[in-house]
Amino acid sequence: MPKPLSLAFDPIARADELWKQRWGSVPSMAAITSIMRAHQILLAEVDAVVKPYGLTFARYEALVLLTFSKAGELPMSKIGERLMVHPTSVTNTVDRLVKSGLVDKRPNPNDGRGTLATITDKGREVVDAATRDLMAMDFGLGVYDADQCDEIFAMLRPLRVAARDFDDE
Repeated sequence: MPKPLSLAFDPIARADELWKQRWGSVPSMAAITSIMRAHQILLAEVDAVVKPYGLTFARYEALVLLTFSKAGELPMSKIGERLMVHPTSVTNTVDRLVKSGLVDKRPNPNDGRGTLATITDKGREVVDAATRDLMAMDFGLGVYDADQCDEIFAMLRPLRVAARDFDDE
């Protein structure tokens, strides 16, 4: 799909101007619109990098999570909890990884109703290769230096705390 031509103006800044004229100044509107557009840009760039490996970013994240576990396996419920996604999304993601030969599933011996997802050797190879490619393109954030990336992380953290993503000690 060809990249659309650049506009001669910033459409978010223009929307902000029009918003101010109609409803008054609401800086959060321009901020959220910018964040949502950045999300679209980054997801498209990252997905383009992992697509040759048969992955989406969501599947990549699940593989990375499994590599972080000591035994290379986690209960499906833990995967959902750590990735902060609905159980149905975890099932769909893991099932796609199983179909690709990157993950195996088996009953959890410690939980009669649960299932364990285990990364395969092929899964480890794929996640390592995809990670090298993502790091080479700075996960789409190459226009920022390390300090700016730290600032972005710090600026978004209160939003995540307010959403109760985790307990902020």
